[in-house]
Amino acid sequence: MVSVFSMLLIAIFLILFLAIIYYLYIKKHREVKIQTGKPFPNQWRELLTETIEFYDDLDVQQKRLFEQRVHHFIATKKINGVDTEIDDEIRLMVASSAIIPMFAFPDYDYPNLQEVLIYPNGFNHEFNTEKSKDNKRNIAGMVGNRFMNGTMILSKPDLLRSYDLKNQKDNVGIHEFVHLVDKMDGAVDGVPEILIRNSFVAPWLELIKEKMKEIEKGKSDIPAYALKNNAEFLAVVSEYFFDAPEKFKKEHPKLYDYLSKMFKQTP
Repeated sequence: MVSVFSMLLIAIFLILFLAIIYYLYIKKHREVKIQTGKPFPNQWRELLTETIEFYDDLDVQQKRLFEQRVHHFIATKKINGVDTEIDDEIRLMVASSAIIPMFAFPDYDYPNLQEVLIYPNGFNHEFNTEKSKDNKRNIAGMVGNRFMNGTMILSKPDLLRSYDLKNQKDNVGIHEFVHLVDKMDGAVDGVPEILIRNSFVAPWLELIKEKMKEIEKGKSDIPAYALKNNAEFLAVVSEYFFDAPEKFKKEHPKLYDYLSKMFKQTP
């Protein structure tokens, strides 16, 4: 039989534990409020204008909203370099990659993400960044699972290349954040519940099959990596949709219409 004294100790322990959790929550909330309450740095605004074309195309009111969400993302998510230095430009690129696809969803803040790790270059499935004959560093980004759940990894040079206005061919940041959105319903399957209504699923899957056949026959400019599975198809065409919207609309009007409805945007 548990003694009264033991029950009292357990109760005290639980109270202290809950008090610590509450204190840490309040402390974090206060820090975020302080950070986001500060004026948006002019240097950040200049960097966004110079590097993020999506931001530069927004009107004044939309830019202020974009800045608020970037500010909140940087204040609430850890962005750390692994064996590489990161600066405000990298942080803003990461935050922008998160905000761009979900810009029409102002309350969405990636609850399934705690940290973004920036690697010095591409990596393999063992997270090795060393280059050798037997080691192919062909991964530019990854959404973690199991022991790395809540973590995203991005290759620094690939992220920088994503926002090189002279060489926009892909966007690893947008690619991985679309995977995170897709993952919210528990399955990374190219059918994110937050973006697709049930009645929309069947025609969307049919369109994926149709477009995959075009890629297989060499009748599409969508990168072949989209053939890997439905999830990669969604991420790859989302990159194209946001990076080169005019060309995407011209080459793939039906697909453009679908993504416009999903993301509630017409970039």
